[in-house]
Amino acid sequence: MTTNRMIAALSVIAALGLALTPRSAEAQANCDWYAKTALKQQQDNERLKCNLKGAEWSSDLRAHMTWCAGVAPDAWKAIAQKRDQALAQCAKK
Repeated sequence: MTTNRMIAALSVIAALGLALTPRSAEAQANCDWYAKTALKQQQDNERLKCNLKGAEWSSDLRAHMTWCAGVAPDAWKAIAQKRDQALAQCAKK
């Protein structure tokens, strides 16, 4: 293979690799927000003694990041809203 063809082939491979990158900077920022929000909500759960349980109430930042990375934005938004609603109900008691 000539040098020019090799460079062209490597360029195509690199471009495909970038196109197939599963997480964009925006997705990463969204999941950072989601995970930090989930931790704050769990801290509120503990502070208010709500005793809310389940994977969505984990104190593990990495678990929240990993979950967020594998779902559509509508899914993590819905869970964050669900936690907010549960905390609001608990706070009323």
